[in-house]
Amino acid sequence: MTIAMTLERLSLLRLPAFRDGLEEQLRNPQYAELSFEERIALLVDREYLRRRENSLARKIRLADFPLRATVEEIEFDVGRGMERRLILSLAQCEWIGEKLNVLITGATGAGKTYLACALGEAACRHQYSVRYVRTSRLLLRLSSARADGDLTRELSILGNADLLILDEWMRDALTVPQAQDLLEVVDDRYGHASTLVVSQVPVSDWHIRFPDATIAEAILDRLVHNTHRISLEGDSQRKLRARKIHSDA
Repeated sequence: MTIAMTLERLSLLRLPAFRDGLEEQLRNPQYAELSFEERIALLVDREYLRRRENSLARKIRLADFPLRATVEEIEFDVGRGMERRLILSLAQCEWIGEKLNVLITGATGAGKTYLACALGEAACRHQYSVRYVRTSRLLLRLSSARADGDLTRELSILGNADLLILDEWMRDALTVPQAQDLLEVVDDRYGHASTLVVSQVPVSDWHIRFPDATIAEAILDRLVHNTHRISLEGDSQRKLRARKIHSDA
C-alpha cells in the first residue's frame, strides 16, 4: 500500500489529526530518530486531543451559554460571598456525578450568571452534557411544545442533560400551568441529573411566589435538599466594570 493510499484511508476513517500528524512525520526527518512505538503514540495522542477539543466545542455550543466564562477568570473579591474553596471544589464536578444541585442567589449584577456559566463550562470539560436556559424562555418552550403535541419530547431533552442551568428563576409571576410544567422538569431530573438554579430572589421567598402551595412544596423538596448554596453579595459587577473602563479611559 502506498503512503497516498494510507493517507486517503485515514481520511475515510475520519482520523484527520492522525493523518496530519503522519504527514508531518513524513516531512520532518527528525521523527526517524524515534522508535515505531513512540511515533505511533504521538499520532494517537494527536487524534485523541483533537477529538477531545472538538467534543468540548460541541458541548459548549449545545449548552448555549449567554456568555463565555471560566472558573479561572472568576474574581474572588473579598465581600462577594464567594468562597474560593467551594467554587473550586464545584468546578471538579463531583456534585454532578452525585446528582446534586447548586443554588446561586444574589442581587442583580452580582455575577450569578457568570458563575453559573463558568461552572457549566467546567462541566463540559468533564464531558458532561449541559443546557442553559432562562426560566421564562423555558416556560414558553414548554407551552409551545404542549400545543404542538411535543411536550414529551421536550421534557426528554431537558431530562437527559447531565446539568440543566435555570437562570432568572422566580423572576416573573407564575401561572398554575407554568408551575406544573416546572414540576414536570424538576421531577424528571430528581435523583437522575443535576440542576443549577440562578435567582435574585432569596430561597426563603420562593414558596410564596408559586400560585399553588402543593406544587411549590413538591418543587422545592426536589431542588433545595442535597444542594450546595452560594449567596453572592457586594456591588454590581457591571457597575464596577463600567467604573474601571471609565477610569482607564
